[in-house]
Amino acid sequence: MVGKTTLGELYVKECIMPTQIPSNFHDLLEKVAFASLATVMPDGTPQVTPVWFDTENGYIRINSAKGRVKDRNMRRNKNVAVSILDPENPYRYLAVRGKVVDIIESGADKHIDLLAKKYLGVDSYPFRTPGEVRVIYRIEPLHYDTKAG
Repeated sequence: MVGKTTLGELYVKECIMPTQIPSNFHDLLEKVAFASLATVMPDGTPQVTPVWFDTENGYIRINSAKGRVKDRNMRRNKNVAVSILDPENPYRYLAVRGKVVDIIESGADKHIDLLAKKYLGVDSYPFRTPGEVRVIYRIEPLHYDTKAG
């Protein structure tokens, strides 16, 4: 716990320890649901992109091509947010704030193929471009909000 700040009757707490997603929202991590990834632009404004994702050992994994806006943003500023709406009930969601703890090229081509299987039902990612370098971003959840809808 970083501390507690008093603003009249308002208490703001900021947790810097990793957090675990509640078990009653784990289904959102497994089903075919798109995530909205928020990163920070150089001028401090937010940038949001719909992305495919999966999880591994408590981390959220996103895959992208090196050099894209979200790649540049996550390399410069590790703070991100991920929001996942339940495709069967848009009033149910999981919102995570966290940090990018790893940026990995090794295994990223295999990972995007796994995501293509999850999201498209195909064995190989069909949108590769010549010279594209795929990258995995491992995001450590630090805070979450949920709505059961």
